[in-house]
Amino acid sequence: MNKLGWTTAGWLFLMPFAFAHGPQPMPLRNAPIPKVFGTLGDLPVNFLPTDGGDPIVVDKQKAIALGKALFWDVNVGSDGMACGSCHFHAGADSRVKNQMNPGLKSKAATAETFERLPSSADSGGPNYTLKTTDFPTFRFNDPLNKASGISFATDDVVSSSGTFSGNFTGVSKFTGEQDQCARSVDPIFHVDGTGTRRVEPRNAPTVVNAIFNHRNFWDGRANNIYNGVSPWGDRDVDAGVWVKTSARNAAKKKLRLENASLASLSMGPALSDVEMSCASRKWPNIGRKLLLRQPLQGQKVHNEDSVLGALSLSSPGSLKPGLNTTYKNLIMGAFNPKFWSFSSTGPFGAAPGQEPYNQMEANFSMFFGIALQLYQGTLVSDQAPIDLTPRDPITHLPTWEGMGKTQAEIDSLNNGLATFTNNHCNLCHSGPALTTAAITLNSTLVDETLNGFYGNDLSIPYGPDALGPDGGAYAAGISPHVSVVTRNTTVGGIKLMDLGFANTGVADPAGDPGIGDVDDFGNPLSYSDQYVQYLLGNYSNIKDKVVKSVRSCDFLVEIAKNVSTTNLVIFTTPNGIQADGSREGVLKNQDCINDFALKGNIPTIAAANASLSSAPLKLGVAKKATFKIPGLRNIELTGPYMHNGSMSTLEQVLEFYSRKGNNDNPDRHTLVSNIALANAPEQRADLLALLKSFTDERVRYEKAPFDHPEIKVPNGHAGDHISVTAGNPLSAELATEEFLVIPPVGANGSQTPLLPFESYLQVP
Repeated sequence: MNKLGWTTAGWLFLMPFAFAHGPQPMPLRNAPIPKVFGTLGDLPVNFLPTDGGDPIVVDKQKAIALGKALFWDVNVGSDGMACGSCHFHAGADSRVKNQMNPGLKSKAATAETFERLPSSADSGGPNYTLKTTDFPTFRFNDPLNKASGISFATDDVVSSSGTFSGNFTGVSKFTGEQDQCARSVDPIFHVDGTGTRRVEPRNAPTVVNAIFNHRNFWDGRANNIYNGVSPWGDRDVDAGVWVKTSARNAAKKKLRLENASLASLSMGPALSDVEMSCASRKWPNIGRKLLLRQPLQGQKVHNEDSVLGALSLSSPGSLKPGLNTTYKNLIMGAFNPKFWSFSSTGPFGAAPGQEPYNQMEANFSMFFGIALQLYQGTLVSDQAPIDLTPRDPITHLPTWEGMGKTQAEIDSLNNGLATFTNNHCNLCHSGPALTTAAITLNSTLVDETLNGFYGNDLSIPYGPDALGPDGGAYAAGISPHVSVVTRNTTVGGIKLMDLGFANTGVADPAGDPGIGDVDDFGNPLSYSDQYVQYLLGNYSNIKDKVVKSVRSCDFLVEIAKNVSTTNLVIFTTPNGIQADGSREGVLKNQDCINDFALKGNIPTIAAANASLSSAPLKLGVAKKATFKIPGLRNIELTGPYMHNGSMSTLEQVLEFYSRKGNNDNPDRHTLVSNIALANAPEQRADLLALLKSFTDERVRYEKAPFDHPEIKVPNGHAGDHISVTAGNPLSAELATEEFLVIPPVGANGSQTPLLPFESYLQVP
């Protein structure tokens, strides 16, 4: 299976057909959700009751109910923002008013100033209503030809309206949606001096199927490891949860749960002064606000809600707000008493001038994170046509037969699949979740030692061919081991890459850095950056332990080779190489995806350090303007597209790839350069048909598990981007608001389908 050749000049070259056509779009039916496991203090801890005794969660269904209530409850925010406020439409956000951010993640001079949009000279900015003619926000004279020249570009981002923010001062334990905050006009988000809600700096991705992502957020900062307190996993050395150890004692212990990045993600927005919170609010403050309250106390809950129906106060024909319980009771029913039953208030701290926190308040972040992880773990869309189609018994490719489709439709889907693979879309959008970011899922399915089966009828065996014939998964860097770093070709040469992340040339590389950014402690987000530190022997700079398990023999392009010639991009014997794993005394050359000669070599520490000055390309990392690869399921409903929301339709996305991206830069993946769609309108149409086969009708019609309570979503302000009306009840200097009321939906769904994003845009 060696897919790398060695030329007489000593240069590597790729053999593109070594693994047939790579991974194929596979069914998500019966695919395993990554198992959560970990430690509490220095000892292993069971997560769920099915894992063994003394688990963290004592009742999974009650924890899911808690998570669903918290996800949709507008009382979680400081001024009416819930998690669901930005994820109410197929798990994403379809609002079109007050959705502009000036590009605050950008390093450019225009990052804090709004620019016009394509539709007119006075377009854009706070409280602007987006139009069909505003997209794409980066455009060319010929949308299929990058050489035709740029006709419009901006670093402004189409994203999600969030909070007014302010400085947090306190909360009420029983009533009131708003926190007590000192609010003022934001210097950026205002219309002629009247304050508007802030807008996030990146487009809100869908939460549906996000349970499969190894890391979450566009830049991967929601760590795979959940520490109970923050998004940062092991990087946050002060994180810990409070555990009752005896009737008189409670101790703060380090919590470490693997495969829990959605719990890590949930720690961010609720404290963000752009998304949901006033500044300086803490998790115990949120706990104090909510614990004694009725969940969803101002929001109607359908009596047939698939999770909350039994707790609702509604009846057929009479929908009422709230649940017949409190958040405190839900937590007590869902979680181990050692996390909430300590009676004293001594050790947990207190807000200035207020009564000390109790244990339940102090641990509220953990309850929130785990509950949201479990609830969002139910949001799996595995009943799309791509899941339900019969499949060839040998190749497991879809046949589309017996699904009520005409022969012309079947031919179009088959042509779309061929276009998808021939243009290497499948090398990023791989596996059942259609993304290589689903690292644990993909690695599990190609592990034949697990003796598992998945698919609509459990007919697809785990193993090398689980994601496509002829070991197709390996062409995407997918290994039976949890591989988080690979090495592949970019415009600037062969570089290390974080698996599941890519630079496709969407935006200016001098703008939003993506995974090239750092965490709150100044450490790089990139696994690849940390792997370089491993090669250099700087082990203390490795903040994510999974990096120490990276295996060089799973790279798509090797980093070291046992040959006597020298080379500019890989280490060879004259430089100094060693067997991967020899530093730790472990084997790292078993079950490799590549048949490299003398499998699994890496440079010696001395060779790696010497290369920094003599051959820096050898340790090059592709990280600038690099973002998590989104899954493609329900993609027709989850616009706008890309991390900056710059495209409103799938047709615009296909035009983007047809012209081979917007921005050429050294970290852009070379796969984009190989796309051949510009002169193939029929292929683009067939590919579009395939993309729509990834939509689960339960998502379109909000059927269980995608049903939800009522939510009133902030939808801009009275007026427009030229003039607004002051006098908001929160503060007279803030603009009055408009709201989008999303009605409650029960398990049987809605009669009105969700529409693609472009359907909500204003037509000039």
